[in-house]
Amino acid sequence: MAPRTHFSRAQARRIALAAQGFHEGRPTAATKRHVSRVLQRSHLLQIDSVNVLVRAHYMPLFSRIGAYDRGLLETTAYRRRKREAFEYWGHEASLIRLDLQPFFRWRMERARRGEGIYGGLARFGSENRSFIEEVRREIASRGPIGAGELSIGGKGQGSWWGWSDGKRALEWLFWAGLVTTATRRGFERIYDLPERVLPAEILDAPTPSEDEAQRELLRLSIRSLGIASERCLRDYFRLEPQDAKARIPELIEAGDLLPVTVEGWNGPVYLDPQAKLPRRVEARALVSPFDPIVWERTRTERLFDFRYRIEIYTPAEKREFGYYCLPFVLGERIVARVDLKADRAAGNLIVHSIHPEAGVLPEEIAPPLGDELRLMAEWLNLGSITASKAWQKKLEV
Repeated sequence: MAPRTHFSRAQARRIALAAQGFHEGRPTAATKRHVSRVLQRSHLLQIDSVNVLVRAHYMPLFSRIGAYDRGLLETTAYRRRKREAFEYWGHEASLIRLDLQPFFRWRMERARRGEGIYGGLARFGSENRSFIEEVRREIASRGPIGAGELSIGGKGQGSWWGWSDGKRALEWLFWAGLVTTATRRGFERIYDLPERVLPAEILDAPTPSEDEAQRELLRLSIRSLGIASERCLRDYFRLEPQDAKARIPELIEAGDLLPVTVEGWNGPVYLDPQAKLPRRVEARALVSPFDPIVWERTRTERLFDFRYRIEIYTPAEKREFGYYCLPFVLGERIVARVDLKADRAAGNLIVHSIHPEAGVLPEEIAPPLGDELRLMAEWLNLGSITASKAWQKKLEV
């Protein structure tokens, strides 16, 4: 890119889409190499329990490389000899590039001091050190095991967050980096000691200082964002505001962040020195609510003029667009919201509703959206697609 200090909103949008790989065509047949490339570019994949369509960490790959064997991600994430990722708190719970593990040790150390973790878990850790150590010893002698297999710690209280004391101990140990995820059974995390899960060359790598690690995480953030405000930069790996504010001037001085301005954006904006500005982006992708392109909602509004909120926690009568609406990216714009559900028992992809953005005609989006829905149904092994009568005809599904 030729040196410049001011960008239009359209240019910023293309930079952001290119940073996440949306400017590239999808492969004819996705392989593990393509899965690895997405992970290398995004650095992490957010994990979430919602499974109305497909688990969150599978979707960013589909959005970028199309239909792929989900077993490729399982191999990348959990198979010992081919592992390229580890689970930890990156952008919420995440699968993170394995080589970045040393750059999260400062966060693990803070967690051991009760800093940067949930308040209740911090108190539990402070008040139950002997019990937590007993749980760690059981993992050492019996692992890999799930929380329900512990001989101590009792049972949960029924709800998702009704954790048993054993589960609390395991989650504190996980935050502290004293246990890690060996694999998952269904969606259940299976814990073991890091030395039995992660390669020795990773564990033996030098531990960067807090300052050095935070600078590197911010460098990675701008590479994945292309162009970003301070808020977006720190949100990528969920850095504390005071940490980001201290590191950003250092990165500007080093030339790792270039201060720029963007049409209509207030406040400081930073550019990746290696950012690409394509002449055009011809994307076609349904993206999940947990995709990096829409993580930071104010950024989504700035880039796409698209106000987006996930409504799974909104009472049904108050939902505006639907339970699990996916933005539909077409070209360089987000042109619609599509409320989807995978009915696995019936082998059906249900299109509850489609909401085109203002000024977007249904006829404009129906053909490419129909193609994307057919690809998704094939990927999820769903034999049929059901939409409203009007949309069924337009989509030709």
